[in-house]
Amino acid sequence: MTAHPRLSIGLPVYNGEEYLAESLDALLGQTYEDFELVITDNASTDGTQDICRKYAAQDARIRYLRLARNVGAAPNHNYVFTQCRGELFKWASHDDLYARDLLRRCVEALDERPDVVLAHSGQAVIDGDGQLKVPYEYGLATDSPSAPERFRSFLFEPGGDDFYGVMRADMLRRVRPHDSYHHADRTFVAEIVLHGPFHQVPELLYFRRDHPTRAERANPSKRSRCVNLDPRRAGPLHPTPRLLAEYVQGFVSAIRRAPLSAADRRACFRHLAAWMTSRVRPGAGERVEDRAPVDTAELTVRVDDLVAGREGRQA
Repeated sequence: MTAHPRLSIGLPVYNGEEYLAESLDALLGQTYEDFELVITDNASTDGTQDICRKYAAQDARIRYLRLARNVGAAPNHNYVFTQCRGELFKWASHDDLYARDLLRRCVEALDERPDVVLAHSGQAVIDGDGQLKVPYEYGLATDSPSAPERFRSFLFEPGGDDFYGVMRADMLRRVRPHDSYHHADRTFVAEIVLHGPFHQVPELLYFRRDHPTRAERANPSKRSRCVNLDPRRAGPLHPTPRLLAEYVQGFVSAIRRAPLSAADRRACFRHLAAWMTSRVRPGAGERVEDRAPVDTAELTVRVDDLVAGREGRQA
């Protein structure tokens, strides 16, 4: 690792012992090596600390920081970014898998396109055993040169998990930090998409793990998800209507803060108004991983072939 690595990977974690080692193997086995991996442990009570210290002792690219108390997922995500030094940045999840070429292909895309602010790749959902559950196409027009068109597509089109893309750190510093109201991750990415186009590498390189202990599964209600994001959301001062109102206000604030012309700002507000009207449609909030499974036998083999440390596991 160089003294000032080009890419920083921030991995916030809490009680991630079940899948953490497998995810670390996938990150450390990347073909792109000029990165630092900063792990911020949210006062885990399981074996997470032991796993992190073991890997940090073996690889100088890892910096392990343990918080004194559980501050919540959103503050931990924001904190790990402040501890990173690279000109490029990526959040990583302790339970996801990453093909060997993911970082290299994303960095290459950002180098080739100075106008692009975020690069990601083809994606699929895997289950707790790493078997492919739902592959899906990226249908968003986030590569459009038009900010209102990118925003419209982000609001209305399904798919994508750009929160975990490789981003330009200087752009990310101009965006409001991740909040903890309902779907705060969506308003966060919405503001990023208003800063510039995204690039999707046309290869299946990112695997999002869906399992019973994943935050969204373990916290099925809007209230419990928000408390998981930030314990300060507990109590009568943060009822569900407030959490929903902050969600909408998050989009409004993103449009107001973004570097847009007056005409583009008006167009974005029109798209937001149309989206709010559309939310009364049944099923409007469906997530891609909640859809019916598809035949993934051939693609399952690709997961093992592409991810470092998984060779031969399905023999």
